[in-house]
Amino acid sequence: MDIMAAARALHVLAVVVWIGGVSMVTAVVLPALRRGDLGPDWLRAFQAIEHRFVWWARAAVIVAGITGIWMVADADLWDRFRTAGFWWMHAMACLWLLFAFILFIGEPLIFHNRFMRMAQQEPERAFRRLHRVHWVLLTLSIVTIFGAVAGSHGWAVR
Repeated sequence: MDIMAAARALHVLAVVVWIGGVSMVTAVVLPALRRGDLGPDWLRAFQAIEHRFVWWARAAVIVAGITGIWMVADADLWDRFRTAGFWWMHAMACLWLLFAFILFIGEPLIFHNRFMRMAQQEPERAFRRLHRVHWVLLTLSIVTIFGAVAGSHGWAVR
């Protein structure tokens, strides 16, 4: 296997773990929490799940970023960022930046304390808001993945 193939395989694997986790939390975990399927203490159940997955998500985002930049540099694809037809390249980079910010800066330094206060005072409102944000992130992720796979296989929006 050549280096580009290995980088691509690692990149896809990282995206599957990362966005698969977003999908699982959005479509399964948060609805189960909100219905009380995981017990009456929504916050405790969410923290138990989030605490175990956040390091997987962070590692996946790091691997996706390193392999993505490496592939662009190695194949000299920088000019694609100057063309609207390669919108999915922009979408991948922006989505990566958004999640990197959320996972490494936003969640631990900004959102965590705010969410904890709100979840203790108004759990339904806090988890409804968290669920809505996850749906937005998942939707952006699905559009980006669809565009990236279709675009990298020759489908173009003209």
